[in-house]
Amino acid sequence: MTMTRSQSVLSSRSLALGVLAAAALALAGCGSRVKLDDKASGAAPITSAAPGEGAGAGGVASSNVAPVVVAPDANDAAASNIARIVYFDFDSFLVKDEFRPVVEAHARRMNAARDTRIVIEGHTDERGGREYNLALGQRRAEAVQRSLTLLGVSAERIEAVSFGEERPAATGSDESAWSQNRRAEIKDR
Repeated sequence: MTMTRSQSVLSSRSLALGVLAAAALALAGCGSRVKLDDKASGAAPITSAAPGEGAGAGGVASSNVAPVVVAPDANDAAASNIARIVYFDFDSFLVKDEFRPVVEAHARRMNAARDTRIVIEGHTDERGGREYNLALGQRRAEAVQRSLTLLGVSAERIEAVSFGEERPAATGSDESAWSQNRRAEIKDR
């Protein structure tokens, strides 16, 4: 059986429309009414590594932050006194200015001890759906990871994971508990 050219074109268009319709349905099923805000207001993220190094992680051009280096012998004493939690605003994954010293201290520690590896665990409060919270927790962990890489830490030494709302630091359904649960924890591996 042979098809005419017009039948072939019609068949191709029908197939293309079917594929597009299936893709639209699949995406609609994954949708959420709550959106992650890529351009959230608040503190500006850490945006550079060392001057003149070109593009950093994620293609961000470096501009004005020098690499942070500390003497290796000071590393062990400093590590025990460094805060290990970065807190976030509601529905945000931007590292706030008040937590930059925490990120910078970990960058100094990791640049001094080149064999140190960490895992960054992203967490959320209980509000939002499971999938949304897992995605937001991942973005929080990756924001801290990106900040560390921009300060000279190799991305291969950092693992970013999300637990979403599954491991709360505080129980309760009020702002006090929620603010403690919106966090990224930095842990040594």
